[in-house]
Amino acid sequence: MAEHIMVVDDEAAIADLVEVYLRNEGYAVHKFYCAADALACAESTSLDMAILDVMLPDMDGFTLCQALRKTHLWPIIMLTAKVEDMDKIMGLTLGADDYITKPFNPLELVARVKTQLRRYTRYNAKQEAAPAQPAAEHEVNGLFISKATHKCTLYGQEVGLTPLEFSILWYLCERRGRVVSSEELFEAVWGEKYFDSNNTVMSHIARLREKLHEQSKKPKFIKTVWGVGYTIEQ
Repeated sequence: MAEHIMVVDDEAAIADLVEVYLRNEGYAVHKFYCAADALACAESTSLDMAILDVMLPDMDGFTLCQALRKTHLWPIIMLTAKVEDMDKIMGLTLGADDYITKPFNPLELVARVKTQLRRYTRYNAKQEAAPAQPAAEHEVNGLFISKATHKCTLYGQEVGLTPLEFSILWYLCERRGRVVSSEELFEAVWGEKYFDSNNTVMSHIARLREKLHEQSKKPKFIKTVWGVGYTIEQ
């Protein structure tokens, strides 16, 4: 069964190009030129991914990403003509999983789509195949995370994490008491080579902290060891 991907870009030529390449790979494409139509589609259609342009006529892509993240965990890739790091950090912090700068190679976009969908599919498969016997889990000062159910709760209330966010938190919990570098975390969770200028880990940690209602200056769960990495203390 084909995965359903929503493409939102007000530049018809780019939206059409992305649609052609995705359809050639067997994906079902839902193409829109404004945020309002995209939001309506997300509420009425079972989607597997969204590709969002940052500059839209009725709502910027960052706001659209944030709105979609309130109710959906499938991957989101941002498209933008901007190259500033702060724009990338903002998109990732608001819940995007990846970021591609225009102009882009359509084949690279397709490759990234496949990577994100593989990760999301594995995440869902693990949820459905959760074993009946007690599975590995961690509890940290009221924060509970279970690998069997891929669920996370904070003081008894479920925390909605994306597959990437869950993987980051689980990796840190498994190594509780040890400082994990950004390089190690990125290569373990994303499965790609880390580069010094990569702000992806920092952005996702910030998003995780926000969901865990962490105080920015005195986080309770995920602590920063400046110049070294991140840790969840024993």
